[in-house]
Amino acid sequence: MSSAHDVTDATFQSEVLGSEDTIMVDFWAEWCGPCRAVSPILDQIATEHSDKIKIVKLNVDDNPETAMKYRITSIPAMKVFKGGEVVKTVIGAKPKPALEHDLAEFLA
Repeated sequence: MSSAHDVTDATFQSEVLGSEDTIMVDFWAEWCGPCRAVSPILDQIATEHSDKIKIVKLNVDDNPETAMKYRITSIPAMKVFKGGEVVKTVIGAKPKPALEHDLAEFLA
């Protein structure tokens, strides 16, 4: 079972932009192999660092409005939001150590 929960075009404002928490949004699609590969890694990070970062998933096929707003042209794409602003972008599937390195400033 996924540790990250889904957000939609309808809930993005309240759950991501309206939150003071550090939130990483995983922009993904069902048909995307690399997205499926990185998903369990993100779940592990979400579980291990639940006190520091919250991870949510947004299906770009089902939620094109938000995907277009953030110019998602390649998936998987992960954007870290803090106080409603994008503070970091990570593109592509990576092994856990590489993702933890990319997110080190938020996991410390």
